[in-house]
Amino acid sequence: MTLDIEGLDFDKGGGLVTVVTQDAGNGAVLMVAHADREAMEKTVETGEMHYRSRTRGLWHKGATSGNIQHVVSLTGDCDGDSVLARVSPAGPACHTGAMSCFGDESLGADAFSRLDAVIQSRATEPQSPPSYTQRLLQDRNLRLKKIGEEAAEFVTACADGDKVRAVEEAADLIYHVMVALHPVGAGIGDVKAELSKRAK
Repeated sequence: MTLDIEGLDFDKGGGLVTVVTQDAGNGAVLMVAHADREAMEKTVETGEMHYRSRTRGLWHKGATSGNIQHVVSLTGDCDGDSVLARVSPAGPACHTGAMSCFGDESLGADAFSRLDAVIQSRATEPQSPPSYTQRLLQDRNLRLKKIGEEAAEFVTACADGDKVRAVEEAADLIYHVMVALHPVGAGIGDVKAELSKRAK
């Protein structure tokens, strides 16, 4: 996390800079807020996002909800009046319960990023009875067994030359792999990063 606070132009915005908060894992824009010098200093000091709200003043994101945003990086723009905050969110960014203040349909540019966000929300928002995804997240043996089953069904579909079934089974396999990544602290963003590294 490298940010030159002295290089930010708080005067231009009446003491505030605009903060665009992005999920470092999937690139989704989670929220847009404001921060003053105190909020930015607290963010740098703690490694967790702080903002300045018109109604609540200095605001530590997640202090009451638990949906803390852990800072991955902070980057000022060319004019010094806005900051891109890349974070690892502990839960939804929006007060409505959506992962993004722009609606969950805006998450990421592809279906993988949206699915990753749904898996993350299932991990942080208990449901009764538990959803299928939550059952997988709670039961290591079940989720690993399902990967084996789905992989076998995918291989069979490919061996049979069945395009439709192969695509369906591939989708099932990818879903179960993505769920299994979550408990080890990884997500689709990590897989994309690894593939990008290999492409180079």
